[in-house]
Amino acid sequence: MKILVLNCGSSSIKYQLIDMANNAELLAKGLLERVGLKDSEFKHQPKGKEPYMLIQDVKNHEIGIDLILKALLDSNHGVIESVDEIIAVGHRVAHGGENFSTSVLITDEVKKNIEEVIDLAPLHNPANLKGIVSMEKLVPTVPQVAVFDTAFHQTIPPHAYMYGLPYEMYEQDKVRRYGFHGTSHKYVFEQACDALFMRKDHVKAITCHLGNGASIAAIKNGKSVDTSMGLTPVEGLLMGTRTGDLDLGALLYIMHKKGLSIEETNNLINKKSGVLGISGVSYDMRDIENAAWNEGHKRAQLALDMYFYRITKYIGSYAAALGGVDLIIFTGGVGENGPETREEICKNLEFLGVDFDVEKNTGLRGKLEMITKHNSKVKVMVVPTNEELVIAHDTLKVVTQHDNDDDI
Repeated sequence: MKILVLNCGSSSIKYQLIDMANNAELLAKGLLERVGLKDSEFKHQPKGKEPYMLIQDVKNHEIGIDLILKALLDSNHGVIESVDEIIAVGHRVAHGGENFSTSVLITDEVKKNIEEVIDLAPLHNPANLKGIVSMEKLVPTVPQVAVFDTAFHQTIPPHAYMYGLPYEMYEQDKVRRYGFHGTSHKYVFEQACDALFMRKDHVKAITCHLGNGASIAAIKNGKSVDTSMGLTPVEGLLMGTRTGDLDLGALLYIMHKKGLSIEETNNLINKKSGVLGISGVSYDMRDIENAAWNEGHKRAQLALDMYFYRITKYIGSYAAALGGVDLIIFTGGVGENGPETREEICKNLEFLGVDFDVEKNTGLRGKLEMITKHNSKVKVMVVPTNEELVIAHDTLKVVTQHDNDDDI
């Protein structure tokens, strides 16, 4: 019952091999970077063995995935004896458009649909497809499943996902809010509800996935009803290098004033903005906190103030949209490992009924834990995310259902 989880980026491949028959045991994980570039870097970590590292040119995703399979099978640093032990491959796919509200078995029709929405995710979907096609060539008999970042948010109602543009732009070009990080939002919500013995269909929750990319979701009775990212991952919170919410008129003004092309503008809002652009220091919150709090760096402090303010504002607006909130969850690299960030945000949420526990929060990193006091009206939790595990569970569910359908 071993599932290979692949997350293919434009120049990287992250992977995990998980044994679902043995309590979702992580057998191996790794990362291949600089795919298509000189001196690609491969890091492979098998369970119970020394890590294996390699630097060599990897021209494309097919060669990269073949390298990963060989590492998994290697007599020294491998964890399986035959590729036949892999019962399925689960792929993270960034954008499913409106076609997919759940994870699905990959067919020619599914690949066609993923290709049709490439315009909505030009940096991600092509790489996701490369991973799928490469696996088909290398191990054609192993079923593959697509798990979409956007699927969980397909329950958002039209009044929340529509933009104030001419309606035909939605009809013809599918311009609307889609949202991302869906697997993470779903996973941490369910983990928190299970830990607190709360019924998922009776909970109003706000999940904060805070990392280099960041988004917030409003979840009502187990379903996403709004989220901060939009048509693309640029909208919403101030992020590591992305602008987040921005006056479109300001963007048009900048393009005209600076004579920027579409490509240059895209680079500006995706890679040069966010806390990096404001602080001039880094996109890493640890560097910015150090500069602001230990070195008195004013722009770094401004970046932090903006970052905390936008998160707080979204939480407040989603509490209003939900008609109240029972549970607030922090996850992602910053959400899980940034006690200072959590404190700065939560100290402004007393009006909602958050009775923050500074002692529980201080020093807490990467661990599922309540950070409000016992009698707090609104509970706040830190929940480590595990998107790969969600992908593995969905993959197993889909292939099992397909096998059962074939038996009927």
